[in-house]
Amino acid sequence: MTALSFSEHRKILLGVAYRILGSVTDAEDVVQETWLRWSQLPEGYADDERAYLVRIATNLALDRLRQAKSRRESYVGPWLPELVSTPDVAEEAELADTVELALLVVLETLSPLERAVFVLREAFGYSHAEIGAILGRDEPAIRQLAKRARDHVRERRPRFDVDRGERRAITERFVSAAAGGDLDGLTALLAKDVTLVGDGGGKARAPRNVLAGAANVARFLLAIASERGVSRFLNDLSADLPADLTIEIGDVNGGPAVVVQADGRVVAVLSLVVADGLVETVYVVANPEKMSHL
Repeated sequence: MTALSFSEHRKILLGVAYRILGSVTDAEDVVQETWLRWSQLPEGYADDERAYLVRIATNLALDRLRQAKSRRESYVGPWLPELVSTPDVAEEAELADTVELALLVVLETLSPLERAVFVLREAFGYSHAEIGAILGRDEPAIRQLAKRARDHVRERRPRFDVDRGERRAITERFVSAAAGGDLDGLTALLAKDVTLVGDGGGKARAPRNVLAGAANVARFLLAIASERGVSRFLNDLSADLPADLTIEIGDVNGGPAVVVQADGRVVAVLSLVVADGLVETVYVVANPEKMSHL
């Protein structure tokens, strides 16, 4: 099989694998392995090239996900998905919604099979029969898995009842209050039961337990936003000080996020889940291994 025909399908393969795995690095490995298997096939082996390739990539991603779940049990602190830049979300808004950090976090609570079925059905619109062919299961079993996964996600997925423009405006006010040391202003943006989930992976400063409550979260954010807090944060990353620190709003995983850079490299990303005009969850990703695709 030719590299040209494979390249036509690479984007969807990477998209499926990333949503199943929550890791760009692992997804790229899956696509590479899919290519190696594809390249050894004779020309014309598959009548439907895309269907055949998606089947290979999906099952490779499932195998890798099962292995990853056991490794993540020993991960230092909460585990959050690897981040991706999504600058053209306006062109693919529906697909962008399926890489939302908050959704990927919920998908982590599904079984590997439920997750694969949900991704293929909800993100890429495959029929139950097509998913059954991909996973080697009969259609009734796939329907049951799809319903269970959809109900699970519906119960746990945060309510996104604001458009991207309003989310960005709230994110900008959030940054302004934190950077300005405005405790009252920051607290006013937070829901009373707001939570903060940090992922440093033991390699960067981030809380190892989930913080809860507006007062606790606001105090933590102001502490790391202070000059002393930033310095300690950068020292933990073995950065040479003084650093050229910049904070900007970028499109990450389908939504606006606070991107912190030091000397031109991303050192932290804060993604906000907003509902009813307030921040319900703050995700802080600081593990340097999860920044390479930003």
